Amino acid sequence: MMTGTLSRYFGMRFLSSVMATFIGIIVLAGMIDYFELMRRGAGWPKATAWILAQISFFRIPQLTEHIMPFAILVGAMSCYLTLSRRLELVIARSAGISAWQFVAPALLVAFLFGTIATTAYNPIAAMMHERSKRLEELMLDESPSALQASTSGFWVRQKSADGAAIINAQTSREQGSTLGTVTVYTFDKEGVFQERIEARTAELKSGYWQLDDTHIYSPVKPPQALDTYRLNTNLTLAQVRESFATPETVPFWDLPSYIQMADRAGLAAAGYRLQYNELLARPFLLCAMVLLATAVSLRFFRFGGVQKMVLSGISAGFMLFVLQKITEDMSKAELMAPVIAAWIPVLVGGLIGFVALLYQEDG
Repeated sequence: MMTGTLSRYFGMRFLSSVMATFIGIIVLAGMIDYFELMRRGAGWPKATAWILAQISFFRIPQLTEHIMPFAILVGAMSCYLTLSRRLELVIARSAGISAWQFVAPALLVAFLFGTIATTAYNPIAAMMHERSKRLEELMLDESPSALQASTSGFWVRQKSADGAAIINAQTSREQGSTLGTVTVYTFDKEGVFQERIEARTAELKSGYWQLDDTHIYSPVKPPQALDTYRLNTNLTLAQVRESFATPETVPFWDLPSYIQMADRAGLAAAGYRLQYNELLARPFLLCAMVLLATAVSLRFFRFGGVQKMVLSGISAGFMLFVLQKITEDMSKAELMAPVIAAWIPVLVGGLIGFVALLYQEDG
């Protein structure tokens, strides 16, 4: 009974510390993102403080997804350092409770936290990110001019019965089926340039792109302005998604179908596979962060050296983040299997934390 009561107590203390840290990170990220949007939106004619606040609000969940492991790391260190400073860990040890027994509740809470983050938080974040794109597109709802052609954004090349075309889009939503600020360069069957088409939006239909608010520039004709323009295409939705949809914008539950569509179309699905495996590994990554945190925060204050231990824990978390980015880049370059790239940081972080904690507690 005593062990169960202590487990619930330590679990609740860990959860409250992590939630406070995560909420603090959300508020800080929201403030930074809002100020950045205010700076960028200074020249936007339809920008208002309320619309920019909405855009920032809908962008925050996806931004904080990448910071979630650090919230667990900092929250766990804060929790156990507070327990150690208040001598609660000393009392637990004197009652015959080992370190593994009061670390286990934190591991369970971190695993549940990661499971909810993968199955519920990620789809909500992807949906809200799409909403932020729609608001930004409505705020920038203005006709493009001949001087707005840009070399940035997303690019895709297509061929049809009319010839070839190169499409550039500044923004993408609905996983690539709707594009914003579009520029199209069309060529005939012999590869000779025909015209440049600029449109506010482009929506993929069955066998064609529907371009709205269109301006057409041709070397042999005067400029034309059309409300709607139809551009034939042989691109499928799977091909468009591969070109315009980033894996981070696809909800967790939709990733398997995206992978299957890309495989059937003969396209590379490494990005989707990596994202899917990283989301599957997220609960275990959060548990690895707990092990790293406990390995550096269970030291008694009277022994000294707490600052060095905390700094080493933060450094270990940063190195794990760097390792994760390296494996992601190697997977995207098809130099490493997505499964291996997603699980290497989990195994490395978990083993380092487990071995360090085992050495401290059991010699």
